[in-house]
Amino acid sequence: MSRVWQWNRPVTVREVLEDLQRERSIAYTTVMTVMDNLHQKGWVRREVDGRAYRYTAVSTRAAYAAALMNEAWSKSDNPAAALVAFFGMMSPTQRDALEDAVRMVSADRPEVVPEAAPETAPEATREAAPEVPPEVPPEVPGEVPSEGADREHPAGR
Repeated sequence: MSRVWQWNRPVTVREVLEDLQRERSIAYTTVMTVMDNLHQKGWVRREVDGRAYRYTAVSTRAAYAAALMNEAWSKSDNPAAALVAFFGMMSPTQRDALEDAVRMVSADRPEVVPEAAPETAPEATREAAPEVPPEVPPEVPGEVPSEGADREHPAGR
């Protein structure tokens, strides 16, 4: 998939093979089998081009990554805590990208009233912002209270 996403155009098994062979020895049939498996799983679509197929990604790498994150998040029994833990793992650059993404999504949804953007806050205020949202109790970092928060979470200890 990396090659298909990288080129962002329909590719043949031969093109993928030749590209992969720059790094390691690999058989044509191996690449053909993988491309066919990707097609069977719905990750790529294919069209006949002479005696070969041209494969095209069904979604972007970003959409695939987003789907993976959504799937993992939706499997959590405490999605808010999962998000806080995830955000805690982010680098400052990733957090900046997240803030930009939230602003873009908020701008697309007029019914959502976004909080003041960081650009409008004084520099000192931005630097003093806490790492964990204020609604998270300081004695339990990484967990967000939710309905039934008085119950102990078996995976949280």
